[in-house]
Amino acid sequence: MPKILAVETEIPPFKITQSEAASFARNLFSESFKDIERLIPIFENGEIDSRYFVNDLEWFSTSHSFQEKNDLFIHHAVEMGSRAIEKCLKNNHVQYEEIDAIFTICTTGLSTPSIEARIMNVLPFPSHIKRIPIWGLGCAGGAAGLSRAYEYCLAFPQSNVLILSIELCSLTFQHGDRSKSNLVGTSLFADGVACTLVCGDDSVSIKEKSSPLPSIFATQSTTLKDSLDVMGWNIKNDGLYVVFSKDIPTLVKNWLRPNVEEFIHSEGIGMEEIKHFVAHPGGKKVIEAYQEALGFDDNMTGHSMRVLKEFGNMSSVTIFYVLKEFLQGECQIGDIGLGTALGPGFSSELVLMRWE
Repeated sequence: MPKILAVETEIPPFKITQSEAASFARNLFSESFKDIERLIPIFENGEIDSRYFVNDLEWFSTSHSFQEKNDLFIHHAVEMGSRAIEKCLKNNHVQYEEIDAIFTICTTGLSTPSIEARIMNVLPFPSHIKRIPIWGLGCAGGAAGLSRAYEYCLAFPQSNVLILSIELCSLTFQHGDRSKSNLVGTSLFADGVACTLVCGDDSVSIKEKSSPLPSIFATQSTTLKDSLDVMGWNIKNDGLYVVFSKDIPTLVKNWLRPNVEEFIHSEGIGMEEIKHFVAHPGGKKVIEAYQEALGFDDNMTGHSMRVLKEFGNMSSVTIFYVLKEFLQGECQIGDIGLGTALGPGFSSELVLMRWE
């Protein structure tokens, strides 16, 4: 089965503590919410300590046009994406000409030609590499990228595939939006980049590795009908406006377990056999909903919680930061892991892995 060889991340330059973000939000939203002091604790209660952005906090104090924000997205996406790819290939002794395809995952900026095409003018990729940009899956995009790379490597077992996930959520911030959704988003979302290398069974690169690596052996995509208003973007003249329903944790509790059980039971696996939970941490309440829905304890969500604390919610990128923790850990041969992420639609992406 196709294996996940490596994950490399690229951290944006500006670290913002949650207390700094709370002070900023208090000043910005105080005129719109008379009960602002009752709302500000969401910054502390979310158990996020810090986040990273491509701009300093002062940048958010004024309005910016959609074009300005999108131009910044393209600039930083190419720059940071190139660095993440360079690290991923160099650290694993893989040459550019050995890469067969790039899946580019993003939701927070627009670019045609797509980001990987622009990066091909910076890095020495072969001209015949296959480009598969995927836009609009939000937080579920990372797990979906793993699934699509898995399917590609099943079809072409000699292949080496990159998944480049780039989300600069801060560039979607709407200075003039005084909605509670925007306030919640201000407390939660962050910027990040990750590059993941997935190799087919007959790849030369995979044969040189001796340590246990996660093999993907099954995936499932699910979309809940009539749930378009749960999360996503409203696209207006001045950019992307966040849609973020307060019902998300309840949906996770009620909907996720039957979805997961249907998936893993079809593969002959019981919930008790899941040793590792590679979960996109949508937020503290979502992690708690995972635990309640699936019967997992704090140990199972420990990596997700640590990533959330240090980096916040980086949309599709976040699951790769979590996956990197597992690759650096002490997973044993034969261990089974479940990857999961939830996104607009309302949708879920599930990935089953076995360390081999």
